Amino acid sequence: MKKTKLLSLLLSGAMVAGLLAGCGSGTENAGDNTPAPGGSEAPSGEAFEMTVNIASEPQTIDPALNSAVDGAIMLSHMFEGLMRWDDSGAETPGTNGTCNNATLAPGQAETYDKVVNDDGTVTYTFHLREDAKWSDGKDVTAEDFVFSWQRLVDPATAADYSYMIDCVVGASEIIYGTATGELDEEGNEIMEHADPSTLAVKAVDDKTFEVTITSDLPYFLEICAFPATFPVRSDIVSNAQWTYDPATYISNGAYKMTIRETNSQIVMEPNEYYYDVASLGPQKITFKLMEDQNAMLNGFKTGELDFIESMPVDEIAGLMTSGDLKIVDYIGTYYVCYQTQKAPFDDWRVRKAFTLAIDRTYIVNEITQTGQVEAGGFVPAGVYDADGATGDDFRTQGGDYYKPTDADYEANCEEARQLLAEAGYPNGEGFPVVEYLYNTDDAHKAVAEALQSMWQNVLGVTVTLNNQEWATFLQTRKDGDYSIARNGWIADYNDPMSFLDMWLTGGGNNDAQYSNKEYDAKIQEAKATSDPATRMQLMHEAEDIIMGQDYALCPLYFYTQKYMLADGIQGMYYTPLGYFFFDHCTQG
Repeated sequence: MKKTKLLSLLLSGAMVAGLLAGCGSGTENAGDNTPAPGGSEAPSGEAFEMTVNIASEPQTIDPALNSAVDGAIMLSHMFEGLMRWDDSGAETPGTNGTCNNATLAPGQAETYDKVVNDDGTVTYTFHLREDAKWSDGKDVTAEDFVFSWQRLVDPATAADYSYMIDCVVGASEIIYGTATGELDEEGNEIMEHADPSTLAVKAVDDKTFEVTITSDLPYFLEICAFPATFPVRSDIVSNAQWTYDPATYISNGAYKMTIRETNSQIVMEPNEYYYDVASLGPQKITFKLMEDQNAMLNGFKTGELDFIESMPVDEIAGLMTSGDLKIVDYIGTYYVCYQTQKAPFDDWRVRKAFTLAIDRTYIVNEITQTGQVEAGGFVPAGVYDADGATGDDFRTQGGDYYKPTDADYEANCEEARQLLAEAGYPNGEGFPVVEYLYNTDDAHKAVAEALQSMWQNVLGVTVTLNNQEWATFLQTRKDGDYSIARNGWIADYNDPMSFLDMWLTGGGNNDAQYSNKEYDAKIQEAKATSDPATRMQLMHEAEDIIMGQDYALCPLYFYTQKYMLADGIQGMYYTPLGYFFFDHCTQG
């Protein structure tokens, strides 16, 4: 989110290049008497407004508590971190068109200094903009960042992303605690958590925020642009319902929330106190909250929606052929996670058998159909290895943990049947009926049905399907109340750590309930070193444990991102971390 004293924010070209992706411009013409799909062209003299659909009702729009891409996109329009993603002004080709890339840029911090200390720690000093203000006109201060970062790591907050800043000195002792040597009534070691005030962040003065991290991380500045590290006000978040009322939803970004209607819409208008308000495009951005993909596509075709990401599966091929559907890079993995603490998936042989029984080529060719690549590991293609943007990526260096393509599918199936027999279930005999959990979505349903059939045909087991609406699904999966669940992970920053540290024992995003002390040690050691080659070697070894030894995860494919944008709208930009930005959009 990435030398020596810096008087302005400078980012290496190599780092930025790997985070950029092109997106379609949507320039197809409509007939004279036909409204342009999704068109919201403003009559002369009227303000330009956009209506978009990213997803259904978000689980939360509290920056510290959000862990989903849809929430992050909304948050990135209403809040701003020390750093931000901005329009680079450069275009990169994408499938069916081009548009602007996102690049890391100054956010609430206009400049920063970086000093490598004698003990190997690194101190960043961020100098906040003098005109950085909240949407109620109050100044954004360094103390706001101190409060927000301490709130993020505080166990009482229960933030899934608390580990995002475990690189800050003192964070591990707050988040994970220190063993006391005593046992509780259940025989577990009691951990003593340090007070959040011991986190190595401080307000030097009102406009100077200082943070000391444990080692020289190449992705730290990207973390400073990540929603979990956005500032919130202590006097505002003391109200537990603060995110539901525009009067209390005080933000510091380009837009402010003016309407929130549950399961209907979230409406944003420019924050008049934002330092760069004059550059904003839309005078209103309405995020429609929808689950029905037919309704999404119909809304786009009738002009009610200017942007959609989802559409019915059976429409995709035609939309691709027409050029209306755009495809962009997306650094992420679509996968299945097993509840590793509950039978029968507490047995690695069962997990590996289910993993090998899947025909990934069929899924990407016949179901998803938008350029996805079969996954042979968890960390996806496009993530840097030790040589950064100049060398092979982490997936190429790490290789495959099984042959993901159909050329080796029969061999995979034979091994899967042998493993299930070794686990005590020959030909699936005696295997309990288990459930596959997914969120309501036609595409996820199609994948679920394919998996159900493959597991039945190859292993002789019965898997039932259960779909839930988005927010309920996220909570059910987080609680571990499932056997097998659909999952997906998009890079938070371009580094393998973004895919690996989430599986630390007790991690907030560890939906598989996975726990392996050897794995934890590898990750913590990788976090403690600044040497690129050593870091990468340790992370490869960690992936070998979770994928090559424990088979805790079942990757299906590496993502691409699809979307549709109304004709004539210009200025949207995107990063393959999954964020679309509409703040500079105009109607051409």
